Amino acid sequence: MAHGFHADCRSVLIGSLPVKNHREAAALAWEYSPDIPLWVQLPANPAEGMIVQFQPGLPGLIPENGKPCIHTQGPGFEAELVNFYEEYLGVVENQQDPNRTRFALTRDTAEGFFVFQEMLANPPSVPVAVKGQVTGPITFATSITDQDNRAIFYNEQLRDAAVKLLSLKAVWQVKQLSRFKVPVIMFIDEPALAGFGSSEFTSISRDQVNACLGEVIEAVKGAGGIPGIHVCANTDWSLILETSVDIVNFDAYSFFDRFVLYPDHIRNFVNAGGILAWGIVPTGHGEDIDGATPDNLAEKLREQIGVLENLGIGKSRILAQSLISPSCGTGSLSYAHALKVLELTKSVSEILRKEPA
Repeated sequence: MAHGFHADCRSVLIGSLPVKNHREAAALAWEYSPDIPLWVQLPANPAEGMIVQFQPGLPGLIPENGKPCIHTQGPGFEAELVNFYEEYLGVVENQQDPNRTRFALTRDTAEGFFVFQEMLANPPSVPVAVKGQVTGPITFATSITDQDNRAIFYNEQLRDAAVKLLSLKAVWQVKQLSRFKVPVIMFIDEPALAGFGSSEFTSISRDQVNACLGEVIEAVKGAGGIPGIHVCANTDWSLILETSVDIVNFDAYSFFDRFVLYPDHIRNFVNAGGILAWGIVPTGHGEDIDGATPDNLAEKLREQIGVLENLGIGKSRILAQSLISPSCGTGSLSYAHALKVLELTKSVSEILRKEPA
């Protein structure tokens, strides 16, 4: 995994914060993750929900009752689908300016991205890398339905369009952020994969998930970005660790015991240069956040690193190939809890960065 980025237990944040002002959000992100600042999603703005934010450009999209819906039976749908693929090919084959296509983010749904670029032009401090994010194809395509209330994931044509839309929206971010001459990390946020393997997902195959994730991952890599996958609960981690992703972000606070059930996959991933982003700072319950301190979280993480050492992975390698993160985004938390999560993330990172290898 040759990407020129050294993790070294730096702090990295997940995309959302519970504030209403984008400049305030960007300043907070930079303060608490100065080595890897990111653009921030503000769920307080209805246009910045993780599905709504990336849905513009889908063929057949007609929102109903505030929810996205794809209408495939209208008279103009087939022509719209053809236009989508023509535009996609135009961008992929470098025949069309992506900034003038549906694959570019816009201020009305992603103001944070543009505020972040403005800050990068005159940064508070020089970053080691920058981070963007895109909603993962499984979460996205299982959340949007057609006129028959059927998730578009189950329509092969619509699923393909969704994957290609997300791939190029991720690529567009990578290319925009690459202008600032530091590595670009692109997280693929897949909360829906927490249900993979359950009865809810019995009709979705492992091969389908692999194909969808693989297309987005390879698009990011092809644009020069560093792809990561974030799942904020438990999942079948062998599925994630077998992809070609460079960073795996998991909830180390609540689900490390489930994650470590895949020792061979973890060992292979890390030995191949993969980076583990430890979501060691709790975000799920207020009482966990209230009771957390930098020292007790750092100690919990040391114990978990010790478990990986017992798998035959050297401590120096683990520390070099680790990031420290919250277990999930903080957009749904109170401001006080969100701020404490940011403070804890930065503090635990600082402690681990002093850890002897």
